Amino acid sequence: MGSNRTKRYTAEFKQDAVALVEATGRTVTEVARELGVSPESLRAWYKQTRVDRGEGRPGELTSAEREELKQLRKVAAEQARTIEVLRKAAAFFAKESDR
Repeated sequence: MGSNRTKRYTAEFKQDAVALVEATGRTVTEVARELGVSPESLRAWYKQTRVDRGEGRPGELTSAEREELKQLRKVAAEQARTIEVLRKAAAFFAKESDR
């Protein structure tokens, strides 16, 4: 039975694959077949490369913007956990001071 794990490709491999599509004028599907990757993956890499170069549609996030959003969401989640702990501590100490 096959593994359900997703194959990971290096950034360099992805860049080279996209460059091969652009340099040869061959279709994404042809290049993907040659490299042994799924056409959907190569198509996504190609699209993201275009967005990163400023060739995407309005509102599409560059890789740098996606990374920043990921980091900001992580910080926001940590802050939400901290706020919840402080809220519970404040409630606890308010109850204790009423005794």
